[in-house]
Amino acid sequence: MIFTETKLKGAYIIDVEKIEDERGYFGRVFCKNEFDKVGIESNIAQTNMSFNPKKGTLRGMHYQVSPYEETKLVKCTSGAIFDCIVDLRKDSPTYLEWIGLELSEENNRMLFVPRDFAHGFITLKDNTAIQYFVSQFYAPGSEKGIKWDDPKINIQWPVDVAVISEKDNNHPYLNDQFI
Repeated sequence: MIFTETKLKGAYIIDVEKIEDERGYFGRVFCKNEFDKVGIESNIAQTNMSFNPKKGTLRGMHYQVSPYEETKLVKCTSGAIFDCIVDLRKDSPTYLEWIGLELSEENNRMLFVPRDFAHGFITLKDNTAIQYFVSQFYAPGSEKGIKWDDPKINIQWPVDVAVISEKDNNHPYLNDQFI
């Protein structure tokens, strides 16, 4: 695996290092030893997936609060997404900054999301599936969200929102919460 730290300290783009032959290729998408060597939390408590039939489906911006903060390793297994994270660490020099990148079945990229980051994505193709490897068990009472179009963050989504849940569309703006 090839680890590239982003401008948001602790967040990594992870590329699969492919071993190719006449059958196709083989590559790792997770290795505790390699994660530990880079200093990335490697505890996985559960694996989740989502399937999104329509391009423009937005999910986010989600995070969990103490004591259930979680890391995520996000991989698009079919289709493509614009994956986005926001740094919510108040003591961070990149507090409230965001990055976004395309994850797709073609590029096999993954994004490691540290604790105390909001995470969301929008689908770039119909019939898109995503897997999330998370470090914490889901705790509904600790789930929070930020409005996907919060002007204080100003995420530049690359496609229009076609589908969004009522819950995600009703997350508060940053001015309305304790962050």
